[in-house]
Amino acid sequence: MDSKLEATFGEVDFVEGQNGFKLIEVKNSAGIATIALQGAQLLSWAPAGEKPVIWLSKNAKYVQGKSVRGGIPICWPWFGPHPEESSYPAHGFARNIVWEVAGTKSLMNATQVALRLVPNEAFWPYPSELECRVKVGKTLEMELITRNTGLEPFTLGCALHTYFEVGDVRKIEILGLEEAAYIDKVNGGKNRQSGPVTVNSEVDRIYLDTASDCLIRDPIYNRVIRVEKQGSRSTVVWNPWLEKAIKMGDLGDDGYLNMLCVESCNAADDVVIVPPGKSHRLSVRYSVLA
Repeated sequence: MDSKLEATFGEVDFVEGQNGFKLIEVKNSAGIATIALQGAQLLSWAPAGEKPVIWLSKNAKYVQGKSVRGGIPICWPWFGPHPEESSYPAHGFARNIVWEVAGTKSLMNATQVALRLVPNEAFWPYPSELECRVKVGKTLEMELITRNTGLEPFTLGCALHTYFEVGDVRKIEILGLEEAAYIDKVNGGKNRQSGPVTVNSEVDRIYLDTASDCLIRDPIYNRVIRVEKQGSRSTVVWNPWLEKAIKMGDLGDDGYLNMLCVESCNAADDVVIVPPGKSHRLSVRYSVLA
């Protein structure tokens, strides 16, 4: 770890977590967060004095080469299974390898951490660079920047696989996806959303052509979480429910009741072609409304 970074920024501490996980702890007057260098995965965030907004499983396992259950895993450079090679890792490989710290910056009532990855995986032969910028304060801002440094275009799928903490997933409503068409990965086929999204069983849906804000209305915690995004026209809503959660082994007996994934993506038909010398930016801003 760069000792200059550690010495310069009192808002940022570099610590070692379970099983040798290298973590970045951010604390300022407006908010707190923890980021793992493996996968550039944000593990937690809360505005100062408020309940956690990002959910992290109490039964999370910290294993080298595997994303931690909860937080915001980064799916890159494809979402879900690889379109051609089933043996390749689901959701890509960026979430399973260690990134390097590119820099930290103290801002007005916020702290920015930038992490960088230069892929050298055999199943991703395209010269490219990946940067994740995390801005921690009263709001949380994340930007995933993919740069094509090669001589040919490539097709990109990606997502910020965000787990939100909720009081009771059976009570929440998600606004902003009304009338959107979606792919139903539980029951099969395509459907169209009618009214707010609610969760009373396993849900795994890719909402198509969705660029508007999503609002997660939580009557138990008496708050609304706003998700604002750019560079994304697909949204995944996911909760595994009891039977699948038990099989996962790291969600806990009833963890599924307190988590909800609303993911800002480039998935399904929303994949992006990145030309040589160009870049793609997926950016999301999370905030809590009274």
